[in-house]
Amino acid sequence: MNAHTPDSFEWTDLDRRAVDTARVLAADAVQKVGNGHPGTAMALAPAAYTIFQKVMRHDPADPEWTGRDRFVLSPGHTSLTLYTQLYLAGYELELDDLKAFRTHGSKTPGHPEYGHTAGVETTTGPLGQGVANAVGMAMAARYERGLFDPEAPEGESPFDHTIWAIVSDGDLEEGISAEASSLAGHQKLGNLVFVYDDNHISIEGDTATAFSEDVLKRYEAYGWHTQRIEPAADGDVDPHALYTALKTAQAETERPSIIAMRTIIAWPAPNAQNTEAAHGSALGADEIAATKRVLGFDPERSFEVADEVIAHSRKALDRGAEAHSTWDKQLDTWRGAQPERAKLFDRIVAGQLPEGWEQSLPVFEEGSSVATRAASGKALQALGTVLPELWGGSADLAGSNNTTIDKTSSFLPKGNPLPEADPYGRTIHFGIREHSMAAEMNGIALHGNTRVYGGTFLVFSDYMRNAVRLSALMQLPVTYVWTHDSIGLGEDGPTHQPVEHLASLRAIPGLNIVRPADANETAIAWAEILKRHATKPAPHGLALTRQGVPTYAPNSDAARGGYVLKDSSTGTPDVVLIATGSEVHLAVEARERLEAEGVGTRVVSMPSVEWFEEQSREYRDSVLPPSVKARVAVEAGIGLTWYRFVGDAGRIVSLEHFGASADAKTLFAEFGFTAENVAAAARESLAAARG
Repeated sequence: MNAHTPDSFEWTDLDRRAVDTARVLAADAVQKVGNGHPGTAMALAPAAYTIFQKVMRHDPADPEWTGRDRFVLSPGHTSLTLYTQLYLAGYELELDDLKAFRTHGSKTPGHPEYGHTAGVETTTGPLGQGVANAVGMAMAARYERGLFDPEAPEGESPFDHTIWAIVSDGDLEEGISAEASSLAGHQKLGNLVFVYDDNHISIEGDTATAFSEDVLKRYEAYGWHTQRIEPAADGDVDPHALYTALKTAQAETERPSIIAMRTIIAWPAPNAQNTEAAHGSALGADEIAATKRVLGFDPERSFEVADEVIAHSRKALDRGAEAHSTWDKQLDTWRGAQPERAKLFDRIVAGQLPEGWEQSLPVFEEGSSVATRAASGKALQALGTVLPELWGGSADLAGSNNTTIDKTSSFLPKGNPLPEADPYGRTIHFGIREHSMAAEMNGIALHGNTRVYGGTFLVFSDYMRNAVRLSALMQLPVTYVWTHDSIGLGEDGPTHQPVEHLASLRAIPGLNIVRPADANETAIAWAEILKRHATKPAPHGLALTRQGVPTYAPNSDAARGGYVLKDSSTGTPDVVLIATGSEVHLAVEARERLEAEGVGTRVVSMPSVEWFEEQSREYRDSVLPPSVKARVAVEAGIGLTWYRFVGDAGRIVSLEHFGASADAKTLFAEFGFTAENVAAAARESLAAARG
């Protein structure tokens, strides 16, 4: 699949000049804007160039090509490492884009942004996230192969490709990298290659301040294939040694690989090299001029790119077109041999769902008591029969999260002793690694051609928050299944009882939180999430109960985020009760009390504030009439979300402190989550609205 072999490697004067061009472009770009990270981009230029020009299968003319390898720059602060290679290879970046580095509206923001710049596979910046993204991409590549071409010999499928990543000292110090790398080794992800930039420099100086472990021994313990390459005699990266190591790593298909590569930050700047100042500051005009003299560039010129250099580097377009054409023929052969799988491939690539898929969703009997986590599990198992692209699991809580889509099929590598182990299995065992699970899910979504979910307890969303925020920033259609959503989990106590989490997660722009009232709302929520995968891509967090809650008749308006569950006996209600999740039934019981007193009471179930706020003003006003000032919101968490819905006369039945260890019934009564207290709050709101 890759034309180059170690024996055929060539490194010409034009290759060296292209690398040096990338170096001076990085220095000039930072100098022009006055801020940025030049040193690492200068040091990594040979490695990035070798990957993009000599090893990686990609087509700059088609950045979304299914058959491409993936490249992740985990230390996103050195974005110029990537931007210069995208420019040289012939992606959509041109010299003016490099000149506009870090300026408003440019294609070259300070950190790479997915969806903003062609060729950027993921948004990186928070260190360690890219490490886990790459692991997720490698997992997705294996599952994709299992969907479409599982019988093909290793390396002979159009769905075989490699995930390349550059990682830094900073990435490997972050705990998330340990989580993700441990899982990658356990999963034997032989399609994953890390190039570790071992430059010994961090913001506070030499990494001896905080980092002294033997990284390769650590990765060997994880089950990785490890290599170390030494620098050339002048201290620069030796491209021949790197190329050989990269091809050796790619040939190792039984284990993920890491290559430790000693670099000198800001090489070959005479005074700035090997200094922490070169990490995050412009080199200065004098130092840049001196560096250009060392490299044979005109010190009086900025952004100098020789015509022969750009002509040479943009041969990547020709190689990409050739690789793409070869792959197209391979795919056509596969289509002829696998017509049913080809239909599945076309449907999934188009983001479509199979005809009649919604008929598989369960409908739950009105009046029964079902925990929404259990309803979610039944929905997943039903959907799994018609959506082979849907897969996922949990952070070692599958039995509690109800996230096992197929008990007989676990995503585990060849050689794993468990009887359900299958390298293409449906159920992912992320292990007790919540943070990396979320970032791996991002990588799976970024890879494309599957639909992923992952579960843990809602309280542990704190462990995941940075990756969840990046899900929202990238608008990725990942689904977080967060169960045990309130003090309703009882005896486990305040360490496990989420209080502030719903409001905190709703504060993340672009993240849709869905807290269904009952089993039927849960099934409707899953359907809506699946429909939005292609049309309105965004991450979703399902907040689900441990305890059973009453089941109401299904109402498709639940997919609108808020709807009238029980209306008042009068035309216009006197008071509106708004509730989510396990508190909806309290609002329904309070309504019965109030209606018996002659108070017209409407109950609004609002499973998703975000979905509701997408609706038209007309619809929202029909659910929450502006003329009705008496309102009560009920949710077993802090009330921060609800002030904008209840207004000045409204009341909120909330929990503004941590919980306690006791059974759920006792805690709800102790903290005021009773129908009687909700009705009392409604009377207060009515008095305030009239007064």
